[in-house]
Amino acid sequence: MKKQTFNTVIIYAVLILGACIMVFPFLWSIITSLKTLSESLEVPPTIIPRNIFWKNYSDVWKELPFIRFYLNTLLLILFRILFAVVFSALAAYAFARMKFPLKNILFIIVLMPMMVPGQIFVLPQYLFVAKLRMTNTLFALIMPGMASTFGIFLLRQFFLNIPNDLEEAAILDGCNPGQIFLKIMLPLTKSGLVSLAIFTALFAYKDLLWPLIVNTSVEKMPLSSGLAMLQGQYTTNYPQLMAGAVLAIIPMIILFMAFQKQFIEGIATTGVKG
Repeated sequence: MKKQTFNTVIIYAVLILGACIMVFPFLWSIITSLKTLSESLEVPPTIIPRNIFWKNYSDVWKELPFIRFYLNTLLLILFRILFAVVFSALAAYAFARMKFPLKNILFIIVLMPMMVPGQIFVLPQYLFVAKLRMTNTLFALIMPGMASTFGIFLLRQFFLNIPNDLEEAAILDGCNPGQIFLKIMLPLTKSGLVSLAIFTALFAYKDLLWPLIVNTSVEKMPLSSGLAMLQGQYTTNYPQLMAGAVLAIIPMIILFMAFQKQFIEGIATTGVKG
């Protein structure tokens, strides 16, 4: 009994330490955002600000078009989720339940982008957008996330786990492939669709490199890349940068609080087979 208690204490201690390590950067950002520039550069650093300096928030709000950043980020997330879920579900259903020539070979080709760094595709994607003369547009932000290799792989596993009896019964009832997909298969993969939507939203929210490459106008930037404008070439006002980061985090915190149950269930489902 004592050994079991000791092991439990060790496990909880490790988990608490890990939680503190994860939360510390977020708390440090908030603390730094409430300091003056001179205080933020002091060595050794001060933990608690001597005076709460709220002006950093008003200054960064005036310096950058945060309303536009919020709108661009919202549209980026919504459209990427829409396209990724629709296209991934269609492709995953075809690879999981349909029979056609070279299916396995084509599926391997689809998975190949997951095996190489994503930076390899930045140049061809940019040339594609530039040829269409669509730089500095919402389409340019959405384009790389319209199809998701990860989404196809994830949803294919869900479709494979659905019993064949359901599909055979639907065929006997006179359903065509489209009806089987929409009325039977898709509702049974709801947890997988939620998981894909969550991951797509997170990937879109923290996308930094692509918006900076494809867009040059500040008005067309999402939150992640818009904050990069606060990073100076020689000097950086870190309290203002941290204030901007806190303002950028608020929408995702609200989203998580509103859909906390779906977030946890969706992420947990990705690690469960069957």
